Formats: sequence, C-alpha cells, structure tokens
Amino acid sequence: MALLSATNLTMSFGGPLLLDHISFQIEEGQRVCIMGRNGEGKSTLLRLLSGDLVPDDGQVVRSSGVSVARLSQKVPEVLTGTVYEVVTQGLGKLGAILAEYHHAGTEAASGAPQAVARLAEIEARLEQHGGWEALPVIDSAISRLSLDPEARFEALSGGLKRRALLARALAGEPDVLLLDEPTNHLDIDSIAWLEEFLLRHVKTLVFITHDRMFLRRIATRIIELDRGHLADWSCDYETFLDRKDAQLAVEEKNRAEFDKKLAREEVWIRQGIKARRTRNEGRVRELKKLREERGKRRERLGSAKIVVQEAERSGKMVIHAEDVSYAWPESERNGDSSGAVFRDLNLTVMRGDRIGLIGPNGAGKTTLLQVLLGKLAPDTGRVRLGTNLEIAYFDQHREQLDPARSVRDSIADGNDMITVNGATRHVMGYLKDFLFAPDRANAPVSVLSGGERNRLLLARLFTRPSNLLIMDEPTNDLDAETLDLLEERLLEYPGTVILVSHDRAFLNNVVTGTVSLEGDGLVREYVGGYDDWLRQRPAPTDSKPKQGRSATEQKPKPQAQASDKPRKLTFKEQRELDELLREQVELPSRIETMEREIEKAGARLSDPEFYKRPPEEMRAAQEGLAKLETSLEEAFARWEEVEARLEELNSLGG
Repeated sequence: MALLSATNLTMSFGGPLLLDHISFQIEEGQRVCIMGRNGEGKSTLLRLLSGDLVPDDGQVVRSSGVSVARLSQKVPEVLTGTVYEVVTQGLGKLGAILAEYHHAGTEAASGAPQAVARLAEIEARLEQHGGWEALPVIDSAISRLSLDPEARFEALSGGLKRRALLARALAGEPDVLLLDEPTNHLDIDSIAWLEEFLLRHVKTLVFITHDRMFLRRIATRIIELDRGHLADWSCDYETFLDRKDAQLAVEEKNRAEFDKKLAREEVWIRQGIKARRTRNEGRVRELKKLREERGKRRERLGSAKIVVQEAERSGKMVIHAEDVSYAWPESERNGDSSGAVFRDLNLTVMRGDRIGLIGPNGAGKTTLLQVLLGKLAPDTGRVRLGTNLEIAYFDQHREQLDPARSVRDSIADGNDMITVNGATRHVMGYLKDFLFAPDRANAPVSVLSGGERNRLLLARLFTRPSNLLIMDEPTNDLDAETLDLLEERLLEYPGTVILVSHDRAFLNNVVTGTVSLEGDGLVREYVGGYDDWLRQRPAPTDSKPKQGRSATEQKPKPQAQASDKPRKLTFKEQRELDELLREQVELPSRIETMEREIEKAGARLSDPEFYKRPPEEMRAAQEGLAKLETSLEEAFARWEEVEARLEELNSLGG
C-alpha cells in the first residue's frame, strides 16, 4: 500500500505550469530521487508532499497514520536556542516539555536544589503527554548525528546546522523523510556519513540532489520533472541517463515530423483562390488542431553555452609556497590554543595544473586560497606568484553579486554590449547562453534561485580574460547538465585551475592533484582526484573524543565505592546473555550474505537486457531487492541493539 499518493497535482506561480496534472505514489522502502533542471519545480513538489504548500488543483493523500518530515534546502535564519531545543521542536508542544525536562535535568545534575522540584512537575506533564517514549528517540538522534546537545544552534557551522535540522526531522521517527539538497554545504566526511546513516536508518526517503555520487549510492527510483510533466524511472542513475537520451532522441524525431506536416498544411492553406474554393473543410479543421497543438508545446530548456575567456599564457611557475604557516587570529580560535590552519606548507603550482582543495568545514580552505593569492600575509614563510597572471575568482558566498542590481547590470555594468574573446556581443544574447530568458535577465539578483545565482556568477566570471581560475564551491545548486558542461570547459581550459569542492564526482572528473587540509595544521598533497585521495591517504585515527552524548550520558555518574562488588547475573539475565552472544556471532555472516544478494540483484537490474523481460518479472525483481535492503537495514539495527545490551549485561556481571 502506498504511503503517499499524489493525484493530478497542478501548480503555477504566474508563469507556465510548474506541475501539469502529475500523479505518482511513494511505496514503503523506496528511496526516490526527484530530478530536473533548475526551476522545474522540484522543491515545490517536496513542499506539496509535506503539506507546507497547497496545490492549485489535485491532492496529496497520506495513508492513515503516516507521518512525514521535511528538511528544507535553506537553513532558517531566525532559528535560535541549543541543539537540544531545536531538535525537540520536531515534536511540537511535547518537544517544548522535553526541552524543559532536559534543561532541568542538567541543572539538577549540577546540584541546583530548585531544579529537583521542577523536575517532579515536568515529569508529571511528560506522563500526561506520553513523552517517555519520545525521550530516547531524541537522545538517539542527537547521538547518532554526533551533535553536542548544549551547543548554541546559531553558533554552529553550516554543516552542523543541517545535521541539527536533520535530527529535528528524525525526532518524530517519520514514516517518510523528505530531503531537499541534503549534501549542500556539507564537507566530504559529512556526506559520506549521511549516506551510511540514510542507508541504515531511514526506510522511505524522497530527496533532491545534484550530487551524482550521492544519487548513485542512495536512489532506488528516479522521478524526473521536465516542462511540467513527470517521468518515472525505476532504475539506477546510469540506466536513467541512457534511457533519457533515447527518449529525447525519439521526441526530437517526432517533433521534426510534426513540424514538417504542419509546414505542408500551411503551404496548402495559402494556395491560390481556386484551391481555397474547393478546399477540404475537414483538412482545415485538422490544420487548426495542429496549430493549437504547436502553440501548447513547451520547448526543453537548452544547455548553457559556457565559454571561458583566455588571457595570454602565464609563466611556467604559477604559485610557489615555501615553509608557509598561518594561524587564526586570537578572536577566531574557538578554544584552540594554537589556532593553526597550516604549518610549514610547501606547495608549487605549475601552469596547466588543476588542483582540488578538500577538508572539513571550517578547516581553512578559503583561508589557504587567500594566503596563496597574497590577500592574507602568512605568519611565517614566503609565497611567490608567477609572472603575467590574470586571476578570475569565483566566490562561494556570492558576495560579488549586488542583490539590488538586475541580472544584466551585474554582467555589463549598465552597458548593452560586452566583449568576449575579442568579439562584441549584446548582453541579452550572452545571458541567453547561460539560460536567462529576457524577463529573468531584467529581474533583480535578489529573486534568483541558488542555481540561477551560481550561473550568473559563472557568466560574470567568464566575461573577464584569465589564465588562473580560482573557484570556491562552484558546483552548489547547479543542475547535472550545467555541471557536465562546466567540467568539459575546465578540462579544455589551457590555464591553471584551483578549486574548492565537496562534489566528489566533480573532483574525480576535473582535478589532476588534490591538496587536503587534515587538521592540526597538517596539509598533504596527493596525485589525482577524490578516489585517488581515498586510496592514498593514511588510515584515519580517532584521537579525539566523540561529540553528541545524550543528556543522560553527560550527567556525572557517582563513583563506585571501594566496597562495591559486581553482582551475579540472574538466571534470566544469563539466558539472555547466552542468546545475545549467539546472535553476535551469527549476525555478521547473515549481513554479509544479504549484501552479496543485494549486489547480485543490483547488477541484474542494471543490465539493459533485463528490461526486455515481462513487466511482472521486472516488478518482482525490484520488490525482491527492496525487501532485501529492508532486511539488511533491520539486521544492522539489531546488531547495534545486541552490542549495546551485551555491554550493559557485562557491566552488571563485572
């Protein structure tokens, strides 16, 4: 039975229909990716599914008792409080009581006498609202997401804020989780963690992403929005790309034949007076229908035409850093006594290199760029820039764009013409290459979507000749087609490229070398892209204590007295211990077997020949794979339960 059903959904915001009578269902256990170009209505569809938006026509129906939670693409600017308070907001009025209980419990643990009296009153309210069942769910979500419950939400980095909002979405244990660009502004480690978390702990998922590696790993089904209509693809991403190309080729052929027929009929209707007197009225009516059908046609949005202006060649050596160190100013160290961003860095960038900078959020990647470009002075060491450099800089915060200016003025500074590679072009024609229609080109920057702002920044960047491109997070919000084209242009670019990105596929496809900020001032250089870095990097060591303990774990525990002795387990506890030990041995082999079966089933479904089989056989195979994946997730969850209970029983028995 479907958990969510969308029937004849129609939605418009004044222009062409974003959603034109679309219908589909979400079944339990599916992980559905919604795809489409920027502006096709993907986020709007998620808002409709969550109930935050009402359609112009049609309806969204939830099965009885089904709960839905949504993580929006943007972090709310007005959200304040501790992480625990933000997470409990996902439970409404009950969440407010839980936050009170947590705060009072923390105060009581520190010895505040008035907090003990408050605890009794709050416990009564929790009992009344059935809050005891929700309490371990909140603690588990915070712990699993490695969050500090006492940290102030407004002081967190962008990645940690999104983790906190994800914990809030998970707090109510929704039957369906809706995620809008969950990997945006997350670092590579956080994205890898999120993939594992979703695969293990979330059964039914609907998400939007432009991260191709995340999409390949997570999605079991693809829904595509294109010109108001919906196409449903029950296959992996690679198969989807092949089928989509074939579908577009057929569409192009059919439209060409239609246009030829319409042209013939238009010639016929314009023949001489004698022919018009004897014309077939049925044929005239058919021509009117053809005209109406042609008038309703919505052309597919074309691909961006990115041309990178090239300056004269730079010197062979572009940047040379020798024994360079830099530390955060005292006011920005956040408790770190040294504040070192990097120490004793030696790096040489040669003409034609394409270097990717990676590292956790807040590690100092942008700061490293500023030091290498000479905009920040290093504490020690020396940075030398090569000769004849023409630098173009792509800013991840888009601070180069004035929200009050129009799109065309942001490119041409009020002029009608611009010069690109020596040729003069009208600014409107240039903006059309970057998929800006005339009405959009005259709109203020403030109304643009994230993807449109990134395209505008690229358009602005490439009006300037350069031989050194510095790009800080250029891939955020760009659709797959524009990403592919940007990759091609960077590969063709004869100059030097230094970029910061958390898009693993983009790094694999573009860069020739990777510079990794690995913490404690350590910076290492690797040959190749993301996958090459994974193979070459040293094995990670967990030298720091993990964050995210629950409130009960953080309360001080009474120290054991010298006379305390571990008690013997009861007969029932000993029986339970023996059963758990047996499960502990069996579960890994069961999990390994299921993973092999899933791999085989996935390979079978990835084979194009398989889709020539009868529909009932394909449906059975897809349902079988979904059941296997559900069983695997349940096995992982049971393994965690077994480990936790074993630890508890062993502590009782000493």
